Amino acid sequence: MILGIESSCDDTGVAVLQGRRVLSNVTSVQFIHEKYGGVVPELAGRAHMEHISGVVQAAVQQAGITLEELDAIAFTQGPGLQVSLVVGTSFAKGLALALQKPLIAVHHMKAHILSHFIEDEGMQAPEFPYLCLTVSGGHTQLVVVHHPLSMEIIGKSIDDAAGEAFDKAAKMLGFPYPGGPYIDRYAMEGNPHAFTFAKPRIEGLDFSFSGLKTSILYFLKKQVDENPTFIDVHLNDLCASVQESITEILLDKLKKAQSITGIKHIALSGGVSVNRGLRNKIRQWAENEKGLNIYLTQPQYCTDNAAMIGIAGYFYFLAGDFAHQGVSADARLPW
Repeated sequence: MILGIESSCDDTGVAVLQGRRVLSNVTSVQFIHEKYGGVVPELAGRAHMEHISGVVQAAVQQAGITLEELDAIAFTQGPGLQVSLVVGTSFAKGLALALQKPLIAVHHMKAHILSHFIEDEGMQAPEFPYLCLTVSGGHTQLVVVHHPLSMEIIGKSIDDAAGEAFDKAAKMLGFPYPGGPYIDRYAMEGNPHAFTFAKPRIEGLDFSFSGLKTSILYFLKKQVDENPTFIDVHLNDLCASVQESITEILLDKLKKAQSITGIKHIALSGGVSVNRGLRNKIRQWAENEKGLNIYLTQPQYCTDNAAMIGIAGYFYFLAGDFAHQGVSADARLPW
């Protein structure tokens, strides 16, 4: 029985897992950042402190257990916002000490990758080894997963992550933060080939999205200077074209990685993996490329959540990989 605590950014999440089965998964969302167009670290940290105790109580209550029944406390050690990570880390350490339970420090990105092993309807755990494309607000990675505790990064973003590209493009189009879901929604009604933007020419398996972001910015500025209503008139097509550009970059690298490694089991994880355009592209690729097995998690386990911390904690628990009370939050926690 594992209690997972997630506080890497702007949402406070707590989950209880019995083995690989989720008994509760509670998240307190911080809407205060919307008016600032991005996460304000000081406000995020303060909100975590205000909500974490109540969220833990809610998760335990929904799970129908007592704190004493827990076997371990897992928490996000990093990477993420330091001021947010400190709150979750400190609370987890205090709770583990008070209950005399083992403490498990979890790497946030590895937890995203292991979310596929949560037992839930419509989800199937991938076979090892599998190739995982992880796309979130702050990271874009290609990872070969040999074992739950053995992972190898073979490609990563050298500048902006895919999630940042979505959010920054959305801001240019006038959407509130976070803007990625708005692009997904409006893109469904648009023509993905209406407009084209510059694609990066990066060798190997690494990603780059800064050039695409600049291309979108200059294109919009030119068009709006000529026609102030351009964005409003072409909003659906713009969203569809932006989404097409970002997802094509992701899929091109994923295909290349699959060809190089020869791995037939392909997984998608991270907050941006809920994007319907990306999911459709990967499904279509699998239909055309016989022999591929695609694994997609349920949307509630894609965005930052505590269930993924709990499932990572489960594997760490089985391996006896526990942390000590001297462990500290690390915003740049190495792989």
